[in-house]
Amino acid sequence: MIPQLVTVRWRQGDGRRRRLWVPVLPVLLMLSPLLAIAVLGGLVACLVYRISPTGALRAAGGLLWALPGARVEFVQGRTALLVIVR
Repeated sequence: MIPQLVTVRWRQGDGRRRRLWVPVLPVLLMLSPLLAIAVLGGLVACLVYRISPTGALRAAGGLLWALPGARVEFVQGRTALLVIVR
C-alpha cells in the first residue's frame, strides 16, 4: 500500500509550531510528468553503472511499500522537524 498522507511538523527557533498535511496521491498526479523523466533517468543510470534495472525498480518499490508508518525527526538547537508518513 502506498502512503496516503504525509504530516510535517516543525518548531521554529522562536518557539512557534507549524503543521502541514500533504496528501500523496494529488501531489503524485501533479508531478507525474517529472516522475516519468526521473524513471527514465534512473534507467539510464542503471545501464551506465551496470546495475540491473529490474532489481533497482524492485528495491525502489520495496522502499515505497515500507514507508507507511515511518517517523523521521530532526532537532538542531531550538528548531525541530518531524515527518510522519501514514
